[in-house]
Amino acid sequence: MPSENITRTTASVSLADCTRSELIIPHLHARDTAGILGEMSQLLHRHGCVPDALPFYQAAFNHALLSAVTTDTGIAFPHARSTGVRRLQFALGRTRKPVDWGGSRYCPVHLIFLIAVPATDAVTYLKLLCQLAGLGRQPEFVEKLRDAANREEIMAVLREVRQPNGCSRL
Repeated sequence: MPSENITRTTASVSLADCTRSELIIPHLHARDTAGILGEMSQLLHRHGCVPDALPFYQAAFNHALLSAVTTDTGIAFPHARSTGVRRLQFALGRTRKPVDWGGSRYCPVHLIFLIAVPATDAVTYLKLLCQLAGLGRQPEFVEKLRDAANREEIMAVLREVRQPNGCSRL
């Protein structure tokens, strides 16, 4: 669903509105930040979400190393902005064993939301970021995402996660 729907109807938006089943990797092969971002950037490129995987990967990797993009509940949400990204979307990757994420501090993560952000869409991106950060305060959803058997079950959980009221004020 296009990102403009998030702007118009923030109260009824779920996380599933910013992704699709083919952008979910239930079992990531890579075991470190660089490898995971490479795997997920390639996926976004293959499905037409980003025009060129390498610049997108480099921007997302630099952001992951320089910014705290994790929660204490094992979620990372790196992003990259690009003029070639037409609408806000994310890929979701999942690991069975925690991986160390990012730069110098140890942050074990199981769920990685790699967000492709249009260069001029700050408002919608901030609303999505608020929604993803809110997942950290909803351990039942984090557990459901980690325990889901396949892409379809993961999408079903993402449909349950609604945008919190506080985010609609952005």
